[in-house]
Amino acid sequence: MILYEYPFNERLRTYLRLEQLLRRLGELVFRAYALDHHFALLTIFEIMDVAARADLKSDLFKDIEKHRQQLDSYRGNPAVSEAALDAVLAQLDQCFAALKAQTGKSGHALTENDWLMGIRSRIGIPGGTCSFDLPAYHAWQHQPAAQRQQALEQWAGTLAPLAESIGLLLKLLRDSGVPQKVAAERGQFQQNLPQGRMFQLLRLRIDPALELIPEISGNRLIVSVRLMRLHDDGRLHACAEDAAFELTLCA
Repeated sequence: MILYEYPFNERLRTYLRLEQLLRRLGELVFRAYALDHHFALLTIFEIMDVAARADLKSDLFKDIEKHRQQLDSYRGNPAVSEAALDAVLAQLDQCFAALKAQTGKSGHALTENDWLMGIRSRIGIPGGTCSFDLPAYHAWQHQPAAQRQQALEQWAGTLAPLAESIGLLLKLLRDSGVPQKVAAERGQFQQNLPQGRMFQLLRLRIDPALELIPEISGNRLIVSVRLMRLHDDGRLHACAEDAAFELTLCA
C-alpha cells in the first residue's frame, strides 16, 4: 500500500517537511560514498532553512504541553495502562527539556562553523561546489568514509532534539486516528467532517496495483479526494472508475 498524507495546517506542513528531511539525513549519513555525504550536508542545510521559521520552537513547546495535559487527563482510567502513560509522558518531558536547553533555533550552533557556512553559501549555486571554488571541501570529500561519517554525525547531533520532538509528536498524532475503508465513486470521494473536532492530518493508503494517484484537498468542514491516473502523454487524467482505499483522520 502507498501512504499519502495531507496536513490541514501550516504547522503540520512544516513538521512533515522536517520529518522527511531528517529521514533522508539518517539514511545518507551512514552511507560510504562522498556523493552521499555531499547530499547529507545539503540536507542539513535544508533542515536549517526550514527550522529557521520564527515560531517553530514555540509551536513544538505548545504541542508538547498540549499532549502532556491530554495524557494527564487519562490518569485513573482503567482502560489505560499507567506504565505506558508514564513512559510517554517521560518522553514528552525529555523532548521539552532538550529543546529548552538549546539556545537559538535548531542548527544554530552550526552557523558558527565558518567552513560549513562557506559550503552552505555555495551549495545552492548550480555547480557551486567544484574543486576550484571550494578546495577545502574537495579535500574533505577525499577523506576516509568513517572520518566523514563522524563529522556528519556530530553536525547532525545538533538537530537531535528537533528530530526527537517532531518524531514523537507525529507518532502521537498518527496514533489518534482510526482507519476506515471507503470507496470513491467514479474516482470522486467527499466526506463532511464532524463539527467540534479539529482534524490536523489526513492519511490515505491505496493499493499501488490500481495505478491511481489521489489529489487531496480539505478544510475544517470537508475533505475531498479525486483519483487521477498518469497516462502515456505524461499528464494526470481524472479516473472515472470506482476504487477503494483506506482513510484515516487524525485530530
